Amino acid sequence: MKIPVEDAAEVSAQAPEPADEVVEKEEAAMAEEPAEMTEEEMVEAAIRAGEEAADNDFKLKFEKVEAELAEAREQLAAAEDAKTAAEAKAADAVNRHARLQADWENYRRRTAQERLDERARATEKLVEALLPVVDDMERALDHARSQEMAEDFKQFVDGVDAVRSKLLGVFDREGVEPIDPKGEAFDCNIHQAVGRVEDASQYDETVNDVYQKGYRMGGKVLRPAMVTVTYGGDKRPAPEPETDAAEDQAEESAE
Repeated sequence: MKIPVEDAAEVSAQAPEPADEVVEKEEAAMAEEPAEMTEEEMVEAAIRAGEEAADNDFKLKFEKVEAELAEAREQLAAAEDAKTAAEAKAADAVNRHARLQADWENYRRRTAQERLDERARATEKLVEALLPVVDDMERALDHARSQEMAEDFKQFVDGVDAVRSKLLGVFDREGVEPIDPKGEAFDCNIHQAVGRVEDASQYDETVNDVYQKGYRMGGKVLRPAMVTVTYGGDKRPAPEPETDAAEDQAEESAE
């Protein structure tokens, strides 16, 4: 009896697999399935997993903190640079302020001194211009008083003398001092000798007559006095040193 081809294929498909192949498949399946773990192994596995997670978390936090620290150091370095620049700028400003203040003080003193000098020069010029007027008034007064005068003319002369006194009072307020050295030692710095007179009764180089008074202002001689100087007398003794006078005063104070 013949079997159709289609029926033969179905029969071969439904035929059981060989025993060797079945064993191999079962072993492969058992190898793929995980082996069953004990409780201790599960605990250790959990601990290892926790430690790895903690290590990873710590590493991430450490890297974050390290980055923040680097950024903070950069900011600190930038702040230090800014502080140094600000301190240098402040020091420069202080120095410039000090220099400007010194320049201002120098300018103020200089201008104040220049104003004083200008005022003194103007006063000197005015006084020098008025000195001949004072000389003429004094000569006129001396001449008038050497004559016999009526009462009304005497009052006129007294009025002129009062005007002269007021003018000399203005000179005095401005620091102008007359130089009238009659009987004093001749000093070429403030006296102008116009003649010599022999007189053994006076020390040599003594002012005998004053033909024209001199004037000085603030230590400056506006006009030297015109005088005659004696000769033929004894030499004038040297003045005592100022130190000796100071020592004498100290001794008197101690006593």
